[in-house]
Amino acid sequence: MVRRVVALLLLASAPALAGSSNSLLDVSPDGTRLAVANTDSGTVSVVDLKARKKLAEFPAGDHPEGVAWAGGSGTFLATVYGDDCVRFYDAAKGHTFTLTVDDEPYGIVTTKDGKLAYVTHDYPGTVSEIDVAARKVVRTFPVGPGARGIALSSDEKTLFVTEFHTTRLHAVGRETGKVTDTWGAYESDNLARNVVLHPKRPKAYLSHIRSRVTAFDARGSIFPQLSVCDLWTKPKEEKRRRSIALDTFNNVYVVTNPWEAAVSPDGTRLYTIYAGTDDMNVSKVVDDDYQEFDRIGRAVSVGKHPRAIRTSPDGAEVYVYNTLDYEVSVHDADMKRLAKVSVCSPAHTQEWRRGKELFQSALPPMGGGRGVAWVACSSCHPDGLTDGRTWQNPEGNRKTPNLFALAHTHPLHWSADRDESQDFEYTIRGKLMLGRGLAAGRIKQGKEFEPVALDQTMGGLSKDLDALAIYTNSFPVRLSPHIPAPGKLSESAERGKKLFADAGTKCATCHTGPFYTDSKLEKPFNLHDVGTGADKREKMGPKFDTPTLLGVYRVNSYLHDGRAKTLHEVLTTHNVGDKHGTTNHLKPAEVDDLVAFLKSLPFEPPPERTANTVKDAILELKYPRPEGQK
Repeated sequence: MVRRVVALLLLASAPALAGSSNSLLDVSPDGTRLAVANTDSGTVSVVDLKARKKLAEFPAGDHPEGVAWAGGSGTFLATVYGDDCVRFYDAAKGHTFTLTVDDEPYGIVTTKDGKLAYVTHDYPGTVSEIDVAARKVVRTFPVGPGARGIALSSDEKTLFVTEFHTTRLHAVGRETGKVTDTWGAYESDNLARNVVLHPKRPKAYLSHIRSRVTAFDARGSIFPQLSVCDLWTKPKEEKRRRSIALDTFNNVYVVTNPWEAAVSPDGTRLYTIYAGTDDMNVSKVVDDDYQEFDRIGRAVSVGKHPRAIRTSPDGAEVYVYNTLDYEVSVHDADMKRLAKVSVCSPAHTQEWRRGKELFQSALPPMGGGRGVAWVACSSCHPDGLTDGRTWQNPEGNRKTPNLFALAHTHPLHWSADRDESQDFEYTIRGKLMLGRGLAAGRIKQGKEFEPVALDQTMGGLSKDLDALAIYTNSFPVRLSPHIPAPGKLSESAERGKKLFADAGTKCATCHTGPFYTDSKLEKPFNLHDVGTGADKREKMGPKFDTPTLLGVYRVNSYLHDGRAKTLHEVLTTHNVGDKHGTTNHLKPAEVDDLVAFLKSLPFEPPPERTANTVKDAILELKYPRPEGQK
């Protein structure tokens, strides 16, 4: 339990130093240099904050997501999400070492002396402790699913870790590696990537959204939130956590997708950035345990898609990473811009970059404007992943799918009512986003739930719409962590593979081919009644498109409406009458083996192209890696 004595230590401690909370940015302890993780470009950069210029840029790999200085040593560490490693860099010389770690490393913090680093792993929800000098993982301990945000208390006794999809905050004792306390959240709270601690008060700040799955409307579905957790309270006490609506906080000047926050070293100011509307708030911290903070002026416009914010050690300057400008902007404490520094070259192709700008934005033409700009594509599909929610859509309950392998698995939606990614024009113009759209003129309309998008060719109507399609079709499939090596399966998964392919189970009848789906672009589409479409709210069932099984291991619910919480449930309790394959005759050990195989997908890279692959995609994104690294 986080006790009151810990809170007193927090109050008495000095302000947090470099590396004390996760971010794409980290300021060196002496305030002279800035380390930057360039996620899209696959590099890390070092900025001279006095000269306002980039000193160096080094290759990192597939999606670096966090950086942290190792004390005052001149060394910084970077988590590389897609390559499952932590890379060590000398700020002057570049890459020095690569350490393989658990899957999907995301956030990273370091101790003040730079001797230890702590890394969150989105999947499987663990934290790794790294001996920086020895360059090895000392231990790994479980925390919770979707572990992303991480912060280290000023007394360095406690780690605070957020869960991405639930926004729960866990306190983890550094000595024991065990969760000692948890701050719960509303069921609708979602997508917490970051946690930052107040340097003098026992408070933790979490930027996130609220997903109201019962509403399907731009004004009622998704809202920007900032939660404040009281670290001094005991479990089950009231007022342990407050969730503050950032739309009403801004007098309904709508901001979207809160990404990260920063607290000034003296604890008087809170800075909050919004990645979906390209702006931020500056607030005065209020020491009242009720209001918590008070807005200073209106929201301030920054650059395109801000994803990181840091302050200088003396609090005189604020640094914002505008990731789709590929630059860091430098501001004074009141957010007057002082300079901007280019940190890397633009990523991939111009069309891909434009597609990402549109995908991440809730502003026109994607959203309806400042009065209704709550929803971006990324609000439900963060970086192509799922928001982990089942939405009560007008056509019925629908679980948000991941977008990886989308280029090979058209048609789209569970009901196969769209055959091009450009058909998302219907979503942009619809009730959920209320945007004016990306194509000129009218698009065909039909009766409610009629799949009219299938009757109109949307590709080629607009460069922006095609760019959005390229981006949404370009999310890669990464190998499963549940395999001993690429192309190999565990003994249990090998047995499961045989069961999967057996004519008696019929699993491979629909989940066929390299993407484990019989989806095809030729009409009539392959739709199947697997016994799940009898819900009274269902308007387009009972037949559904076959989802890919690649990456199914990291999904938190299954079937079109998310009714199954585990793969075991898919094969047993939610397969009444053996309509979804013939599995009810399997023994418990055989079900375990079949699940082991499913969790191993993909165990080998799928082909770059099949007969069902669309043309609007970048099929293999290239990321620069240090010499000798694959």
